[in-house]
Amino acid sequence: MPNQSLKNVVLHEPIQPITLELKLDENKVKLGNKLFHEPKLSSDNHISCASCHNLNTGGTDRLMLSIGSNKKLSHVNTPTVFNSGLNFKQFWNGRSETLELQAEIAILSGNLMGKQTWLEVINKLKQVSEYDSWFKQIYTDGITGDNIKDAIATFEHSLYTPNSRFDQFLQGNQNAITEEEKQGYHRFKSYGCVSCHQGMLLGGNMFQTFGLFGNYASDRGEVTKADLGRFNVTGDERDRYVFKVPSLRNIVLTSPYFHDGSAKTLEEAIKAMAKYQLGRKVPETDIDLIIKFLNTLTGQYQEKPL
Repeated sequence: MPNQSLKNVVLHEPIQPITLELKLDENKVKLGNKLFHEPKLSSDNHISCASCHNLNTGGTDRLMLSIGSNKKLSHVNTPTVFNSGLNFKQFWNGRSETLELQAEIAILSGNLMGKQTWLEVINKLKQVSEYDSWFKQIYTDGITGDNIKDAIATFEHSLYTPNSRFDQFLQGNQNAITEEEKQGYHRFKSYGCVSCHQGMLLGGNMFQTFGLFGNYASDRGEVTKADLGRFNVTGDERDRYVFKVPSLRNIVLTSPYFHDGSAKTLEEAIKAMAKYQLGRKVPETDIDLIIKFLNTLTGQYQEKPL
């Protein structure tokens, strides 16, 4: 885990600032960056990890459902890749424990980057002399599936976004956010949003049923297998409609929202959360204040604002 200096941090708050420094193998980060943007990892040589996780648009593609290899649609909305290394599990249903496994599933999946084997992927990369020499410099056994996963995961770990205005506030700068934004944070806590959206990522560290008060999926209509969430992983009836709580970091950049991409705006998302997770209706004035608070959560990547 990254080291975070707690000097001047507001310790009694349920949210912690993202670490400012993370030690990673820079050679692996550079190789992973190249692979992350490499369409040869897909079966049709047209889709890369960056196709769905665009670093210029908050780490997402801002589509309801992503367009994968051979123009197949994904089953769920693409979550942001930023800060993914700080999640306790990967994918909406938490079926991957690590970024390495997440990368493998994405690359070999028929619905994302096309149905293929590691041997097919490795043979394509070996045809590029740059990759062959680059891998041999970093890994003694050269290009392998495990090494591809390791490089991509190392790069994804580098995609953390510290130093948001809210982080600066948590670290003691009372002027980093406005009075209205502070009021929005107070509403965020007082309504109970923070019971799930807490910790360093304001989420990403627990599972929760989507629809504690009412059945969201049936109310929306046309219930799909993807709506069953973690039930698809465990087969446990208690996991029906259960999903990983998403991080709210950089949330204003990553619309549309929810696993189905059904909420086009933060206002829609907050209203749905209030109805199905809190069992109440939140006044428009409070929604506006909460959105102002959420705007303070946009961080920096490589010391530049997202």
